[in-house]
Amino acid sequence: MRIAFVDGGTYYHHATYHDPELRPYFSRNIYVLDLPTADLSDVDCLYIASRQNPADLIAAHDAIAAFLAQGKMVVAWGESHAEQWLDGVQWTPGATNFWWWLEPGADSGLRLKAPQHPLFRHIQLADATWHRHGTLTVPDGAVSLIDAVEGGSVLYDDCRGPGRKIVSTLDPCYHHGSYFMPATTRFLHGFLPWLKNGAGEETLAAAGV
Repeated sequence: MRIAFVDGGTYYHHATYHDPELRPYFSRNIYVLDLPTADLSDVDCLYIASRQNPADLIAAHDAIAAFLAQGKMVVAWGESHAEQWLDGVQWTPGATNFWWWLEPGADSGLRLKAPQHPLFRHIQLADATWHRHGTLTVPDGAVSLIDAVEGGSVLYDDCRGPGRKIVSTLDPCYHHGSYFMPATTRFLHGFLPWLKNGAGEETLAAAGV
């Protein structure tokens, strides 16, 4: 899987992309403002890092749609308003509890929905647990990997085509690149090897999802 890191030009994108332990998983870096006209023939996946200006991605809507139409993959992380530039995404805003673990009897409100999904050979629910920014409606035929107790998904895998979309309200690049929230680092250290080495070859049906 040849993965292009779509970079919004922030410090946390720079830190994530250039992290020596993560850099080998990316084939190239594409500045988001160059995405509408970029030659994407040499990549299989657009990894759209978290917390970007949605206006920049709206400008790249047609390029992203054309990329998916070729049967390729888009990974869209949270706080970039994917519902504005990625077809079929529906997002519901919700209150974000940044400090839930300080509460007595703390419960993140996240639940593993598809434990048989191949991603969970690489991460655990705890690695995807920090906080969330709203929830997603899971499209018919897509698979929610992690649900929120209030309803909706925070991470789903949509293989219905054209192409494949992995969409989340989680924002791992922001926290990893800001050097806080250790769970986000663990998440990326599991997610990226899976994405690079396994996600392109597997089928969810074969995995029993």
